[in-house]
Amino acid sequence: MNIILIGMPGCGKSTIGVVLAKTLRYDFIDGDLLIQERTGKRLQEIIDFDGLDVFYRIEDEVLSGIDCERTVIAPGGSAVYYPDAMAHLKELGAVVYIQLSCENVKKRLGNLATRGVCGAKDKTVEDLYNERVSLYEKYADFIINCDEGSISENAEKIAKQLSLTLL
Repeated sequence: MNIILIGMPGCGKSTIGVVLAKTLRYDFIDGDLLIQERTGKRLQEIIDFDGLDVFYRIEDEVLSGIDCERTVIAPGGSAVYYPDAMAHLKELGAVVYIQLSCENVKKRLGNLATRGVCGAKDKTVEDLYNERVSLYEKYADFIINCDEGSISENAEKIAKQLSLTLL
């Protein structure tokens, strides 16, 4: 079984994911890094120079092509825009929505213009948050609020919830 972490940029998918993978003795995959490896470009460079449509196509293809076992997967925050990719990820394992308040997302994100966040050019953090929350909830098998606690504590919350229900 795999564990797929979804949520807003800055919610901790990658940082919590690495700790969770170590805790469970799983492998770890970062979807954003897979895109960068495939293209040889930073996410923001793809968005700025190739366009959002190209980025969306690449991200959808990369996520749809993941094939692994006993792995924590942290796709980008925009993964929920791709129904086929999300259906594939759900087939691979349990989808955990790392829930974070909009206020905390704003604190963690920093400069939205250089972060490589899809659709951020013409939208506020609030706009993106409101647009995506229902999608995260739609695809989630579990919702874990991570507004409080350290990275390790939040990874432990996820591990505990999964062990109670799946593992």
